[in-house]
Amino acid sequence: MMEFLKSNPKWTRKPKEVKIDGQKVIVTTEKGTDLWARTYYGFQNDNAPVFQIETSEKYFSFVVKTEFESSCRFDQCGVVMYLDSDNWFKASIEYEDEKIQRLGSVVTNHGYSDWATTDISSDIKYMWYRFSRRESDYCIENSEDGIHYKQMRIFHMWEGSGKITYGIYACSPTEGSYQATFSSMQITDCQWKSDADWKI
Repeated sequence: MMEFLKSNPKWTRKPKEVKIDGQKVIVTTEKGTDLWARTYYGFQNDNAPVFQIETSEKYFSFVVKTEFESSCRFDQCGVVMYLDSDNWFKASIEYEDEKIQRLGSVVTNHGYSDWATTDISSDIKYMWYRFSRRESDYCIENSEDGIHYKQMRIFHMWEGSGKITYGIYACSPTEGSYQATFSSMQITDCQWKSDADWKI
């Protein structure tokens, strides 16, 4: 097991307000920041701050707890694998209104994003994520207690077979600004079982 913050993470678009306090990263988001590429909306937003480490390791899992007080539409924070502006992945909870927010993920391959979501209560203000790699295939899971994880999706990254960068991000695509806290960041052996592991 290895701590994320001891692995020399680097910022892409460092936020104006950020604090690294012991084992926590606390980001104050800036309005008009986002990650999205073309699909449906037609625009490309590529200005969200991301804090990542680089690895060539083919099999691993990364766990992080997120806490947030989002209050404006699309406010979000979570896990990211940002390779370049046309190839990236993110998973987060996006605030919608006082009743619902959307637990989901976006996979962007070769300049086009897709978005898979499920509605959850806006009363939820924290979430754990587990991001796992098996070569160029990936799995993202979420947990409300950091123990029991539920699969969100399995996906392939066309440019994700070699060296990658991954970590955390937070942004406010509309007029919002809020504080996102990341903690319990650990890198472990891959917790995503291979297909062979499931066969009897």
